[in-house]
Amino acid sequence: MKKYLYNLKYLVLGIIVSLTSCVNDDLPDVGDLEDFTSPTPFYNLTDVSSSEFDCNDVELWAKYEFNFQAGSNLAVNGTQYDWSVTPSDRVTIINKDLPILQQSIDAQLATVVALEKEIAKLEFKIPCESNTAKVAVLEATIADLKVQLETAKSEVTEEVASNVSNLETQIANLDAATFQDRELIFSFPSPGTYTVGLTVTDNLGKSAYTEKLVTVIQAVPTIPVPEIGEPSFDDGTLFDGTGDGRDSWRAPSSSKWGSVFQINTKSELGILPDGYQAAKFPADGTRVGYQEIEVTPGAEYVLSYFSALNVDAYGDITVSIISPNATTLAEAKLADNIIATRTENNVGRVKDVFKKHAITFEAGDHESVIILLTNSPGVEGRLDAFDIIVKQ
Repeated sequence: MKKYLYNLKYLVLGIIVSLTSCVNDDLPDVGDLEDFTSPTPFYNLTDVSSSEFDCNDVELWAKYEFNFQAGSNLAVNGTQYDWSVTPSDRVTIINKDLPILQQSIDAQLATVVALEKEIAKLEFKIPCESNTAKVAVLEATIADLKVQLETAKSEVTEEVASNVSNLETQIANLDAATFQDRELIFSFPSPGTYTVGLTVTDNLGKSAYTEKLVTVIQAVPTIPVPEIGEPSFDDGTLFDGTGDGRDSWRAPSSSKWGSVFQINTKSELGILPDGYQAAKFPADGTRVGYQEIEVTPGAEYVLSYFSALNVDAYGDITVSIISPNATTLAEAKLADNIIATRTENNVGRVKDVFKKHAITFEAGDHESVIILLTNSPGVEGRLDAFDIIVKQ
């Protein structure tokens, strides 16, 4: 019986092999099915626009540029791409490799480029600086940087010069961008809404189309970060290399605001949050810190700082953002003049241990605000390492 079953098994296997061998892909309606799938196009875009404004917020130039990269669900079918844009008037396209090559040149000449940018940044500040002492310092700094720039240019090696020359040749020989490139840069003439379409065609001639509305936003001036003088209370940190750590924090009238704080000095770095000195507010509560800084109306800011408090009795220390309408310490305590405030007490604190804090505030209609530092009678307090950023 087993013998018969064994022979039957091989008989069935032989029939299956025989039937399989009869399938011929060349015969109609037999074998692989025709591919009816069309490509599914998509694309990604990145806004790389840039602009420059003068110190009066007048636009000097703006480039509204976007990087586009096409794609589809097809991995190996030899796809072709075709872009379109509406409205197309004055829209130009740029080879995607151009900025890469330009950045490569800057990398080769890193020191030269860094000095050129620093000089340009300082020259940009001079027309809007009303303080003649600061202008003199800026001009002296620029003159020194220009000497460094000439030295840096003279020290460019033959190898670097050759590399730069090769990169410039590559730029000169770049193919013009076409609407059939998979990746390219669109340069739009002005803000507005544009329809950017993409057609993808595979090697079987099947194609599909997709489009997006691309909104180009008007360039606006970058909100400048306010400058805080002597933010860590160290000597010699004013714009001209002078200062005793407190000069930026003296009130316009000590009789109306109070005398400036004292200075706490350490001999080693790392003891204080930053530098060697911190602002010291003695336990009698009679000292203040006062600094008016420029802000941009309507902007929102975050002011950060560190505080430390003795713990031999209860006490606190306060940092406030005050309207410039306040002309005395008493007026600064009025609710209408307080833009933002934060008070830290010594409950649960450890002596000589600094904690970091932050105050968020809006400039509103103000073009300047006062940073006011005070403490209550009771214990000594210290402040250090002020910093401010624009809240995005």
